[in-house]
Amino acid sequence: MLVDTSAWVELFIKSDKGKVVRDTLKKEKCYTSIVSISEISNWASKQNLYNKDLINIIVATTEIINLNLDISKLAGELNYKRKKKIERWGMLDSFILATSLLYNLKILTKDSHFKDLENVKIL
Repeated sequence: MLVDTSAWVELFIKSDKGKVVRDTLKKEKCYTSIVSISEISNWASKQNLYNKDLINIIVATTEIINLNLDISKLAGELNYKRKKKIERWGMLDSFILATSLLYNLKILTKDSHFKDLENVKIL
């Protein structure tokens, strides 16, 4: 399972949806894209939270998938296609989607941009 930034936020704010994330982390092998680290760092800064602690939790509970040439190329292609279909689709969404496709992982997310995709579990 690839844990998207929005899923991490739900976990960190201790919402009901965050409980689903916590249970998933306990039951399944989970991964996080390196791009989610930057998004969490940004979110934590906006919330006046110490992002190092949050990032340490992510690193301790999931395997981090770094960007590479294959992910980057596929993300560019997906971004071009998805922007035509989904309003406000972003490049970071494309990196998440490309990572999930290349690593054959389902995406755990709250982000409605992914709702039309088969390999997604929406919180």
